[in-house]
Amino acid sequence: MALPNSARFVVIGAGVHGLSTAWHLGVGLEADGTFKPGDVVVLDKNGIGAGASGIACGVVRNNYFQPAMRELMAHSVSVWESDPEAFSYHGVGYMQIAPEVMHSDVAQIYEEQKSIGYSSTLVEGAEECSAYMQAMFSDWQAKNISVVLHEHRGGYANNMASLRGLESKARSAGAQIYTGTKVMGFRTDGGSVTAVETDQGVIECEQVVVAAGPWVRSFWKMLDLPDTIEVLGRDGQVYERPMWTYWCLQEGTLRVSPEFLLTDAGEMPPVLHVDTDAPLYDDGDGSLISDELWGIYYKPDFSFGGVQGGAMPYVVERPVDQLSVDPYGPASADFVVGNEFARMWTSALAHCHKRFEGKGDLFSKEPSGGLGCFTPDSFPVFDRFAGNAYFIADSNHGYKMIGVGELVSRELRGRTEPLLEPFRFSRYGAGRLHPVSHSPYPWS
Repeated sequence: MALPNSARFVVIGAGVHGLSTAWHLGVGLEADGTFKPGDVVVLDKNGIGAGASGIACGVVRNNYFQPAMRELMAHSVSVWESDPEAFSYHGVGYMQIAPEVMHSDVAQIYEEQKSIGYSSTLVEGAEECSAYMQAMFSDWQAKNISVVLHEHRGGYANNMASLRGLESKARSAGAQIYTGTKVMGFRTDGGSVTAVETDQGVIECEQVVVAAGPWVRSFWKMLDLPDTIEVLGRDGQVYERPMWTYWCLQEGTLRVSPEFLLTDAGEMPPVLHVDTDAPLYDDGDGSLISDELWGIYYKPDFSFGGVQGGAMPYVVERPVDQLSVDPYGPASADFVVGNEFARMWTSALAHCHKRFEGKGDLFSKEPSGGLGCFTPDSFPVFDRFAGNAYFIADSNHGYKMIGVGELVSRELRGRTEPLLEPFRFSRYGAGRLHPVSHSPYPWS
């Protein structure tokens, strides 16, 4: 299918954000009575889910200390729930299991979830938490746990299956999807984008949506936007920060049957996220791995064929300019998950459940993880640049935020969405930063 000469909207990226935006754009334009064939075009240099969305662990949660993130995720969970079959969504719930240092943060999350009608249960106290977990898993043995937040909504989705569901919805809504089409640059006039240049031709357009996940930096550069920005800190000082920072994401799979992690009642458990400051010892030789706050997340997953999860990412120290513009290209090969993560994660599983003791050698040797592109505060930016180029810069929160495309589609059609307002680029200069929790994770 030849590339069209023009379109009202060109969406770059066929991952969760690009496909969701295209789907909702088509539906919205039809509802407005303004839809015409060819209005919405999606471009991807490879294929559906060829980037971060296609290898995402698939966790869907509302567990955020930041009110703006929590409200946005409540909206996204509703979208997941709207068609579980099409999205291959499993609403098994989500559990945040944490130590005393995080107690007040988790309790606050619970109160604020309750205020927006998001169903969850809070368990407080070491003995109470142990009893709650052992009622689900009789072999539960994690230490230094004093608070559990059990979200009864949320869960996980199978990455590629959900993307195929989104693709079907986008095509049914009239979007035209062109894979194997690489964007090379933009043509501008008066500061606004007039056309998208690709290796298959030029497409004139009224608006562009950059929904490229970890590739966002490439398109940022194409529009000559700044590599560093000024951020007004909470202390009133102004700091110069790089706009984009890469973190190596550490995830993997233990090659046991997914049923290995069923509850004592024989049911699929919630997605489990455990943070603790208890010392972590190697499950094999007993040597100390960490005596500082650490955390893991995990779930049984038939799509991955085992128990799948991850742990803390780490900052890529190499200067950003030396990284490949393709986060999954040659330069990223230096950052695949290695033996140290496997040792930590499998030992942490054994710390939490007796059933995982002695299972470290079953860790999958296949490359996992990848590179995530983070903003200065590790939270998303949803905003327009160059007049008509809308950036969905998810800062690695992306896959679970399936509802962002619906909100962005409304803004592209001239409305303002309150749920997106806290994520404007202007927050950095104005010092409107999101609150920070005691979690060891940069996105919490």
